[in-house]
Formats: sequence, C-alpha cells, structure tokens
Amino acid sequence: MTDIAYNSVAWFEIGTGKADETRRFYGELFDWTFNITEGGTLKYDEVTTPGADRPSGGIMESDGHFPDYAIFYVVVRDVTETVSQAEALGGKVIVPATTTEAGLTFAQLQDSAGHHFGVFSPPAP
Repeated sequence: MTDIAYNSVAWFEIGTGKADETRRFYGELFDWTFNITEGGTLKYDEVTTPGADRPSGGIMESDGHFPDYAIFYVVVRDVTETVSQAEALGGKVIVPATTTEAGLTFAQLQDSAGHHFGVFSPPAP
C-alpha cells in the first residue's frame, strides 16, 4: 500500500467453508478474479475486482473451523491502540491483535451495536 488513507475501509474478507462455491458465485456475479494460494496452514485467496491494479480483499478458507462471515477492514496506524479505543467505546474483541509472519497486524472487533468488523496495519516498509 503506497498511499495509505488511514481510517478508511481498505480490505474485505469472506470466511467460508465453501471456497470453490464462493469464488464461483462472486466471480460470475462481479467478475472478480482470484489468486488461489496453496500450502501452509492458512488458506487465503486474494481477490482483485475489475479495474483494480491490486487485490482489495480475500477469501479465508475455514475448513469448517469457524462460522462463515463477510467483513470489512479499516486500515489504521496502530491496531493495539484502535482495539483499546474500540473497547472504551463499548466494542468487543473477537480476534485479538495478531501479527502475521509478513508483518501485517490485524484484529477483529464487534462495535457497540454488535456489528463485526476488522482493523489492520500494513507491515512496516
């Protein structure tokens, strides 16, 4: 992410136990394309939408380990600070701040009205 617009929706994610069906549905409906990953413990396919020069979302393959979901992610400067602010405003943590091997930090939250969303910070350059 070269030009980061902090506090804006910058990613979406669909978690599913039916990845093939989900890719088919959104691919045919919106002409999305997928970079399908293989191997490792995390099965994650990046989604590129028509006209985009890079992926803007992903499909997380659950293999039945968690319920299906679709959420948006807001890019923030500091995930831990944002999680603390969300909790102070009545939000709840669903997935605590986690940093991937590549350096991306994310968390999943529930707002004060019960809506599921995520926040992330890209890896340091």
